[in-house]
Amino acid sequence: MEKAKRLYQGLILEYNRSPLYFEKREGAGVELEAWNPVCGDKFKLYLDLNAGKVEQASFHGYGCAVSKASASVLMKKIQGLPMEDLAALVDDFLAHFQVGAVTETSDPELAAFLPAREFPGRLRCATLAWEALADYLQQGTAAQTAGH
Repeated sequence: MEKAKRLYQGLILEYNRSPLYFEKREGAGVELEAWNPVCGDKFKLYLDLNAGKVEQASFHGYGCAVSKASASVLMKKIQGLPMEDLAALVDDFLAHFQVGAVTETSDPELAAFLPAREFPGRLRCATLAWEALADYLQQGTAAQTAGH
């Protein structure tokens, strides 16, 4: 019970009640699906990329408190971010959830999700939107590599 309290606290509860950048945007330059068939969480990520940076990002859909809060943090962190910094941000976040990963961070928003490591069923919730963006970035890199 104490571990669950550490997970469902502060930022996660706040962003579940009032998610950031939570809007459907038809016509966005990029639409990504983030879906967890195990628990049913399903979001669309909407990105507009321009001049080598994320011009605008939002998400919409449904999911648990952890997945919704995590998607909110992702959207907040990538607003206006240069594309060359995007992959590093996503990789850094996801690296904290790998087996044997560092379990400390100076980023309070990232730290809010670290207790999910103790709940295998919630781990995917914490990383869902981030993994969808990572997959998109990897596909883009593969396409660029194949084109050169």
